[in-house]
Amino acid sequence: MATLQTRSAARLMMSPAVLLLFAWMIVPLAMTLYFSFLRYNLLMPGMEEWAGTLNYHYFLTDPAFGTALLNTLLLVGGVLLITLAGGTLLALLLDQPFFGQGIVRLLVIAPFFVMPTVSALVWKNMLMHPVYGIFAWIARSLGLQPVDWLNNLPLFSVTMIVAWQWLPFATLILLTALQSLDEEQKEAAEMDGAGPISRFVYIVLPHLARAMTVVVLIETIFLLSVFAEILVTTNGGPGNESTNITYLVYAQALLQFDVGGASAGGIVAVILANLVAIFLIRLIGKNLEA
Repeated sequence: MATLQTRSAARLMMSPAVLLLFAWMIVPLAMTLYFSFLRYNLLMPGMEEWAGTLNYHYFLTDPAFGTALLNTLLLVGGVLLITLAGGTLLALLLDQPFFGQGIVRLLVIAPFFVMPTVSALVWKNMLMHPVYGIFAWIARSLGLQPVDWLNNLPLFSVTMIVAWQWLPFATLILLTALQSLDEEQKEAAEMDGAGPISRFVYIVLPHLARAMTVVVLIETIFLLSVFAEILVTTNGGPGNESTNITYLVYAQALLQFDVGGASAGGIVAVILANLVAIFLIRLIGKNLEA
């Protein structure tokens, strides 16, 4: 009886927080779902009318939607590839004892704490600017023509900026997993004549598999909604070359003032994100069970 009363009291005390969190999530989603079925344009106030599924039809058949979806997948895949490969390499380097190891680790992790808009501005004006950027200076020093990164390679440039932000996160997770590896296994493999590459492939990589799956899951969830870096650097251009789903929804809402179409795009983005999350969770669950 006492245990039952304790559980009831605990649930009663937790209920306000749970209800507040539930309302915080459900109310905006419900409003977005409602607006997605309306013909609602901010330039024509008071003329809202029921549109059914027309907003979804227009959004999904928009020529920019296919490009935005492909750019979203390429952006997520590119950042994951760079952060996993680079994070593994940095984790291996930082796991070695050397002078100033603590300071180097702090410097490696620091970019993760920089706001996306700030890092995008730094890359745009200090590194990638075709006239006075550092990359342009390096190219001219080598006798090469500077590259206008944001105009000629917009999606690649955004991918590099986002990867630079998320590389510290992958490095931290992989370094933590690497430090839990039993040194006796590596010493035994070395005594048996295994070289550095063999030890990495057959001992280190299998040990890092679970940490890598966690990095993939967490990064994917956040990378599907990349927005600030695109807004600050390329504005989705040139044309739609760097437009992803999130920026396309923004363009519908705040550039075309089409609240109904943007709401439909938001619901589509939520559905796609949940499908990807469900797929990754199942895939990671099988990996962890194995």
